[in-house]
Amino acid sequence: MKIVYLWLLGMIFYNGRFISTGTAASPRPDVVNIGAILSFNTSVGKVAKLAIELAVDEVNSRTDVLNGTKLKLAMQDTKLSSGFLGIVEALRFMEDDTVAIIGPQQSVMAHIISHIANELQVPLLSFAATDPTLNSLQFPYFVRTTQSDDFQMAAVADIVGYYEWRDVIAIYIDDDHGRNGVSALGDKLAEKRCKISYRAPMSPKLSSVEIKNALFKVALMESRVIILHIYATWGLDVLNVARELGMMRSGYVWIATDWLSTVLDTESSLTSAAVDSIQGVLTLRMHMPDSEPKRELFKRWNNLTASNTENSRFGLNTYGMYAYDTVWLLAHSLDKFLNQGGNISFSNDTSLTEFHGGRLQFDAMSIFDGGNLLLSSILKVNITGVTGKLEFTSEGDLFHPAYEVINVIGTGIRTIGYWSNSSGLSVSSPDKYNAHEPNTSSSKQKLYGVIWPGQTTQKPRGWVFSSSGRQLRVGVPNRVSYHEFVSRIENSDSYGGFCIDVFNAAKDELPYAVPYKFVPFGDGHKNPALDAVVGDITITTNRTRMVDFTQPYIESGLVVVAPVSKLNSSAWAFLRPFTPMMWCATGVFFLVVGAVVWILERRTNDEFRGPPRRQFVTIIWFSFSTLFFSHRERIASTLGRFVLIIWLFVVLILNSSYTASMTSILTVEQLSSPVKGIGSLVTSSDPIGFQRGSFAENYLTDELNIHRSRLVPLNSIGEFEKALRDGPSKGGVAAVVDERAYMELFLSTRCEFGIVGQEFTKMGWGFAFPRDSPLAIDMSTAILTLSENGGLQRLHDKWLTRSACSSEGTKQDVVRLQVRSFWGLFLLCGSVCLLALLFYLIKMIRQYRRHYSGQIISPQSGLLRSFLSFVKEKEDHHHHHEEAAA
Repeated sequence: MKIVYLWLLGMIFYNGRFISTGTAASPRPDVVNIGAILSFNTSVGKVAKLAIELAVDEVNSRTDVLNGTKLKLAMQDTKLSSGFLGIVEALRFMEDDTVAIIGPQQSVMAHIISHIANELQVPLLSFAATDPTLNSLQFPYFVRTTQSDDFQMAAVADIVGYYEWRDVIAIYIDDDHGRNGVSALGDKLAEKRCKISYRAPMSPKLSSVEIKNALFKVALMESRVIILHIYATWGLDVLNVARELGMMRSGYVWIATDWLSTVLDTESSLTSAAVDSIQGVLTLRMHMPDSEPKRELFKRWNNLTASNTENSRFGLNTYGMYAYDTVWLLAHSLDKFLNQGGNISFSNDTSLTEFHGGRLQFDAMSIFDGGNLLLSSILKVNITGVTGKLEFTSEGDLFHPAYEVINVIGTGIRTIGYWSNSSGLSVSSPDKYNAHEPNTSSSKQKLYGVIWPGQTTQKPRGWVFSSSGRQLRVGVPNRVSYHEFVSRIENSDSYGGFCIDVFNAAKDELPYAVPYKFVPFGDGHKNPALDAVVGDITITTNRTRMVDFTQPYIESGLVVVAPVSKLNSSAWAFLRPFTPMMWCATGVFFLVVGAVVWILERRTNDEFRGPPRRQFVTIIWFSFSTLFFSHRERIASTLGRFVLIIWLFVVLILNSSYTASMTSILTVEQLSSPVKGIGSLVTSSDPIGFQRGSFAENYLTDELNIHRSRLVPLNSIGEFEKALRDGPSKGGVAAVVDERAYMELFLSTRCEFGIVGQEFTKMGWGFAFPRDSPLAIDMSTAILTLSENGGLQRLHDKWLTRSACSSEGTKQDVVRLQVRSFWGLFLLCGSVCLLALLFYLIKMIRQYRRHYSGQIISPQSGLLRSFLSFVKEKEDHHHHHEEAAA
């Protein structure tokens, strides 16, 4: 690439010359040469030419900017999109020791000239080349003094996301400017789960025939949101052809990049055809805060154009203001460059010495010695111009990019909001957001109302069905079971069932017609291409990665169905609330508490004394009488009362629980099954049935770790019934795992089976559409409408009304109360009893020692026997002996 450019340089300057000097220039030269490369015949170029000249005159008229040094401006007209002329003009500037070039205007030309700028170290300051890729490290001497299309496309993507469109069409010129801008748009849309569904590139040498051919193809697409990223020269022509083709009517959305606002700001008047072609179009304009310098510039501009008939036909646009500020930015950078000791000097390119001699004179080319220092001064500049603050980020972009969102209405325009990278879309000026943290939450985004093409204020849907006439191919599962959900009507291509009726009802709620036909699938032979799937389709995580589902129209989680038998009433039904272990534990604690209270009371309470037989009866009577809070014995000791209070609390809980469980048993007919739910099914080794093709198979193996060898696929309702009747002993299954909606229909006429345990997944059924299908969103809204107005419930009652048998199938064997449900109470009661006995023992030991203090107990009598004898005696007897001894 480098050799090609060098050869071109030599061809252009075969009879020319480059000034080469090894002598340093004056630290503060009288004149500094700068150049400008523009296309004078464009809306941007003609405004920029006048703005640059105005800025240079103002800089030179002030001695405080460059301290006596003047700018000498040389302008060259490159014509429109002529990259070759741009190269020629860039090299001509080198004859006059040009230190910087303002421009080029087009991104295509900037890509080419940047290679020359790199070689000769001359900074390029472009006020209009917006291609995002020019910021790359490949072009270090390219400086963009306007906003990058990367930000403009972010604004367009936010607008698309704000109106909840998903697909857009991009029309653009197929060059660096168009391709790279649309590429940036695609990246920004992808962040919002949107996409460019169709790209319509156009040749840089555009013709009316090519415009018509491109728009014909666009009109056949489903998307009606069109992004027009094109040059101002041809933009109005494209919109005019679109109007002629009927593409500016209601339902279309046109979003033009800032080329349209540039035309509107520049041209004092448009033809009536042009005005008609832009009605309802949205466009962007680079936002510049209001300021006194900006107002003064507009005043000078109006005076200048009013007094000059050649310039009186156009106004000042945003690119003209950036061109004006570019001159001031360069002037301040040059002043800083000279103050740092920078010299305006040029030297030969040593890499070209091998080409010395010859007719091409490569060795005549020279390099700006201070180019790198001047570039550094430019990138570090921090001034305020008519466009706002001029300061560069580390990526080479200007700080605080912002755009106005404009709606073309009649012969004028209306600003409906603003966009900035700190605030997103807002109806408030972005100036107040620049100093704050970014706040681009979707809930904060807002724009004023828009008048769309066709003079309507209703937001366009953004898409239509393809005008090719093809019907929507809606897939229907081809199966023979559960005809209540989906079934084919005999001798026709029509389908019926709950799912089909819901789909048709939701379709009727849409504000537009949906041409469709049902296509059966799932026969194992053909795999037809489908646009949607309707039926009993469960929404699962894996499926949502491949398609978009609507809002669920019925809930249906997995349940376990097993054979059940009725529990008949018997003489021993009163024992069923508690498990055997619970009965045993309760009985033991009755006896333990009675014994503890007896121990605590017998020394002081005559009601707990007497012959052994009487004491035993007292313990039994007292223990079980507490069940009804009818014990007659008076509790005298503090410890005894404490134990009794805790035990009565435990009895209260046990009594209440037993009563509630017994009431349920006696008032509701119960069903019993050896399978208690999914938990007992997982821990067993019995075979489990499932519907073939259902997601239940993968769920049981992957989520519940059930070995696949235990799973038995079943194809029909008849196989379900037979497998459950046979049971594991006859080659059947212990239970079937399937979705509740299926099982409720299955059980409606089969009372010998029932749902056991709880529903262990929460899922639903929905209609499936391709990823990012706008129809999925509209159908979801329609389903919610049916749910709210009762239509969904009416369809449910029509097809899926439960019978009495189905209701019986949901009754389950009451869960018997177990010890683990009350172990906390038993632990509390046992701890209190042990604690009371411990305190009682300590009390007895102290009394025993006090009673026998000073007395000698013979070893033959035994200390333990003496202590036990002491404990058995009544406490009043010991007091009497102690008084007699005294």
